[in-house]
Amino acid sequence: MDNRTSRYDFTIIVPVYNEQENLPELEKALSGFLPECIMKTCVLFVDDGSTDASLEGIKNVCSRNKDFFYISFEKNSGLSAALKAGIDHTESKYLGYMDADLQTTPEDFNLLLAEIEGCSMVIGIRSDRKDSYSKRMQSRIANSFRRIMTGDGAVDTGCPLKVLRTDAAREIPLFKGMHRFLPALILLQEGGSYRQVPVRHFPRKAGKSKFHLGNRLWGPFADCFAYRWMRSRYIRYKVAEDSTKF
Repeated sequence: MDNRTSRYDFTIIVPVYNEQENLPELEKALSGFLPECIMKTCVLFVDDGSTDASLEGIKNVCSRNKDFFYISFEKNSGLSAALKAGIDHTESKYLGYMDADLQTTPEDFNLLLAEIEGCSMVIGIRSDRKDSYSKRMQSRIANSFRRIMTGDGAVDTGCPLKVLRTDAAREIPLFKGMHRFLPALILLQEGGSYRQVPVRHFPRKAGKSKFHLGNRLWGPFADCFAYRWMRSRYIRYKVAEDSTKF
């Protein structure tokens, strides 16, 4: 069966969990951006088992926009699972990722796409963050610890605006919590590289944040050790000859 994302150059993956209040603005922002994107673009919503009316809203949004598609989970499985599902269901050359809370704008995807040539991934750095002091401090501590543990040099892995080559994204060993380690995981790949680009940041307009002290600070600390264990066992190989192809 034909995957409709294969007809596009770029797919924007948007994980959604209980964001019904944000969907009208999200539809407006994404539908307004698509004609302005420097690549032929579609949107892929991933409903992460929402318990509100998000899935119904997503279906309505997709019915009104020919370049919008969706998949939905049977039950809530988490952000990493939603991101992996989006990657697994994308067949465009490039894919991007953004949160449904609109604290970043899809317009800034053009800044990232302009830098994707010659590297595996481009990630945003949130300029002038519009979060509370405690939230910014928690993120700063978590980011500092992660950089020490991974050595990836990434300034702001929590920024939800990212662009990847789809072939590189498919090689990422994603598991729970690993969405925080995308730069480090990209660097494990043969020839893997990434760039960082400043993007805008906005206050949340509606809905509630799904992150708190436990999953913003303590969770990433534990995941750093999981990453270190995985890195030491990461499999790399290059095929010298292959007689299966003709």
